[in-house]
Amino acid sequence: MTFGGADAQELSAALLELEDHRILDADAASVTTTRVERRAAALGDERLLMRARYVRALLIRRSGDIAGSIRQCDEVLNWATEHRDRRLQARAHTALSATMDISGDIAGALEHALSAVELLDETATPYMHVAARCQLAGTLSQSGDMAAARVRYQQAEEMARKLQERDWDQLLLALNNWACDEYDAGELLRAGEVADRMQKHASKHGLELNPQMLDTIAGIQIANGEYAEAEQVLLVCISRHEAGKTDTDADFLANYLLTLARAQRGLDATGRAQQSLDAARRLCTDRGLLGVLVQVHQEQAELHAACGDYARAFAAQKVCLAAREDQLARQEQEKALTRHAKFETTEARDEADRFREQARRDPLTGLHNRRYADEELPALIAADPDLCLAIVDIDHFKRINDQLSHETGDQVLIQVAKILDTELAAASPGGFTARLGGEEFLLVLPNTLITTAVRQLDEVRQAVAGHDWRGTTSGLPVTVSIGVTAVRETTPHDQTSALATADRNLYAAKHAGRNRVVTGTPPEPRPRAYRDREAGLITPGPTDKQRA
Repeated sequence: MTFGGADAQELSAALLELEDHRILDADAASVTTTRVERRAAALGDERLLMRARYVRALLIRRSGDIAGSIRQCDEVLNWATEHRDRRLQARAHTALSATMDISGDIAGALEHALSAVELLDETATPYMHVAARCQLAGTLSQSGDMAAARVRYQQAEEMARKLQERDWDQLLLALNNWACDEYDAGELLRAGEVADRMQKHASKHGLELNPQMLDTIAGIQIANGEYAEAEQVLLVCISRHEAGKTDTDADFLANYLLTLARAQRGLDATGRAQQSLDAARRLCTDRGLLGVLVQVHQEQAELHAACGDYARAFAAQKVCLAAREDQLARQEQEKALTRHAKFETTEARDEADRFREQARRDPLTGLHNRRYADEELPALIAADPDLCLAIVDIDHFKRINDQLSHETGDQVLIQVAKILDTELAAASPGGFTARLGGEEFLLVLPNTLITTAVRQLDEVRQAVAGHDWRGTTSGLPVTVSIGVTAVRETTPHDQTSALATADRNLYAAKHAGRNRVVTGTPPEPRPRAYRDREAGLITPGPTDKQRA
């Protein structure tokens, strides 16, 4: 499928197939992911695009680019967190945990694994519940708490047994990881019991054990002294790996070769063991697998000792210790780089938010501007039937500019804006003030009855008129006229109609003598001016009789 004309539902289904099942063919998955990314971008569907980038992060990890995978996952996680997409957050945390596990950052892996499990809710798929608990169990085991890991593995096993037939291999994966961790903890009996359940499940349902599972079985066989059997199992393991029969990560083949070298050492086949070890070392060097490389150096020391070459064994042990120190240093460096990458991502996002906020602010007064009002009003009007809007105009503002100066006019605008914003914040904390342009301002009062709005706005009007303007205008008075409307009283109930009605009421306030609040003006203008005052609710200012 090319996805050239696919809709969002088809793209989502294609992504879910990659998110919730083992990726056996990385090349095919990469092609699909690229096509989905392009189509999602064309549709403008950011959620689908981020889901595709999550799958891309998994594929990047498989290629061995650990740092690249972490950066990609961080981008997805930041977006998912900002948009409260719990399912994508949980997936990203699980992926980050697995990736940091590979790089040797066990503390970071555990932190992300815990976050993933905490985010699981009804939106999470059964696959996610199993995968996240397995990842948490693995990191708990590596942190030295096998008892806690065992509890999580038990949960994962119970959940995996309830999956659909096509996902039965998830139980195999859960049991494999569990057996492997029991083995690493020195619990050989428990490891054997779990591995036995894994093999029985595979046999019952006709499932093929993948290379990881064969490696686990071989490791247990080696511990029990069954070296020949282990070597044969590992040869099948590597053969299946090379045939692509696994959802492989960058470090898997190096681990298989390392286990093979141990089995061959047990057989005294030191030549074959050295070849296997050399191949593992090359992979570790090429892919930056420091954790596995330390184990390779340790095995090299063991192999030299098995050959009776204790001088070389000692030298290899020194290399192993140096590699372990290097691993620790690299882990700290990776942590620092990851923190820096997160900082840069956050800084870039904050910078974008800052520019966006600047574009929505009036540079002179600091109030929100017309763009902000146009962005916010449609949703507010749709959600709040009791919303009231008011347009405020400074009376005789041209006279202030002409008689005093435009600089004085700017100072008046700044001071009026401050008064309007302060008074509105006290009267209607959920509202906002915006400068529409020139000497006009917009006041938005959510969940407010029109009678209450008129009363509150008259207090705003009085605050402007009562301000001491002597230091700014040398005694020239500054007043405002206000036209207010309730959105529910406009037809249709939308931004255009509401602003038009408020503007009509503002015109009535100007026509009636200024310095007043007006609402309820009929749509058609009355023929005589004196009727304007009787047409609606008008709150006169202190000099209304004189002005009339």
